[in-house]
Amino acid sequence: MEALLTSIFLVAVSEIGDKTQLLSFVLAARLRKPWPIIGGILLATLVNHALAAWVGTLLAGWIATATLGLIVGLSFIGFGLWALHPDSLDGSPRLRQGGAFVTAFVAFFLAEMGDKTQFATVALAARFDSLVIVVIGTTIGMMLADVPAVWMGEKLALKIPMKAVRLVAAALFMMVGALTLWSALADTQ
Repeated sequence: MEALLTSIFLVAVSEIGDKTQLLSFVLAARLRKPWPIIGGILLATLVNHALAAWVGTLLAGWIATATLGLIVGLSFIGFGLWALHPDSLDGSPRLRQGGAFVTAFVAFFLAEMGDKTQFATVALAARFDSLVIVVIGTTIGMMLADVPAVWMGEKLALKIPMKAVRLVAAALFMMVGALTLWSALADTQ
């Protein structure tokens, strides 16, 4: 249960103001087909986070537990620092021949590559060694942040205090990082 709730909460909070949430706003404004966009986001997130979690579980099997704890803890602190920097969306998604679903899938999958939520998924899967639970949790977190963006578009973005959300996300990542480091250091003694 800890893996699921941590995955949901960390990703949902850190996704607010993230480039993929900005992409959700843009897709909604341009394509005006919320259900295919949401379907594309869901499938892209499942595929992307399943790959990331798989890498995380592989790392958990290859690296000593104490060392992995130190790496994951430092990674979470790094994600916290990364969350302090506001994201921007470079360019504008083009409508693919497959329509809104394919456009959303491709754009979202590519936008998630190298994103902090993808790296967070790797770290969460390594920390909890639970691929399925982490993928479910990170996907739910992603959808909690991005589905409202699709439905409410830019109106929602203007009402959310993005700086405060970034600060909360940064604090949460750093807190999880510190707890993970503390646990890893306690295990070595």
